[in-house]
Amino acid sequence: MTAALATPFTGIFISLLVYLVGMWLFKISKGFFLFTPLLVGVVLGIFILALWAKGIGSTTVEVYKKFFLPGGNIVFWFLNPATIAFAIPLYRRNDIFKKYWIDIVLTLFVGGFISLFGIHMVSKLFGLSKVSIAAMLPQAATTAVAMPIAKSIGGDPAVTAMVCIINAVIIYALAEFLIKFFKLKEISKVGLGLGLGTSGHTVGSAKAVQLGSIQGAMASVSVVIVALAMDILVPIYARLFL
Repeated sequence: MTAALATPFTGIFISLLVYLVGMWLFKISKGFFLFTPLLVGVVLGIFILALWAKGIGSTTVEVYKKFFLPGGNIVFWFLNPATIAFAIPLYRRNDIFKKYWIDIVLTLFVGGFISLFGIHMVSKLFGLSKVSIAAMLPQAATTAVAMPIAKSIGGDPAVTAMVCIINAVIIYALAEFLIKFFKLKEISKVGLGLGLGTSGHTVGSAKAVQLGSIQGAMASVSVVIVALAMDILVPIYARLFL
């Protein structure tokens, strides 16, 4: 029975199941941030794998690699076209990007470098290992991009994924409060979209789309440009300073 479950369908089924449960909880809780489908999916998925491992007298890591990973990798593959799909809202409001493209690109690249420096310094201050620092450096990029970058510089992609998810959940939870507190809606739709996309990745972009077409387009721009910036800056930074 156990051997029959070692197929890609198992990982796909678990991924879809935990995410659908997350969506259901998020809906009935009227959008309570702790029930964000992404967070619920991760926690519930880990719980299922740990329970499974205990039931068959194995370890969670072994169950993850043998039963979940074959199908999980297939689901993960779809992150790439999903990320590329962010070009759609950008295309619809490309007039905004054409008007501010120099400011946007420079701001995101400079912000990306400052992010790297800040993460590195804080991580060193807390005495984190080189592997942990390498895993955290590319967290400004969306998960699908950050994980392979972290792996290429000697970091643990699993830690990178966790950090990216935590970032997204925090931004989703605090976005409404921060927008109202700093009156960001009245200041700049472009800046608001860039901020949500940069800090919250796809989850932040989803929030930006709810606020308007300009915010959604700029969030999409930030996800793509920050991913490109991290792909360029992180390996260089790691080689020089790690």
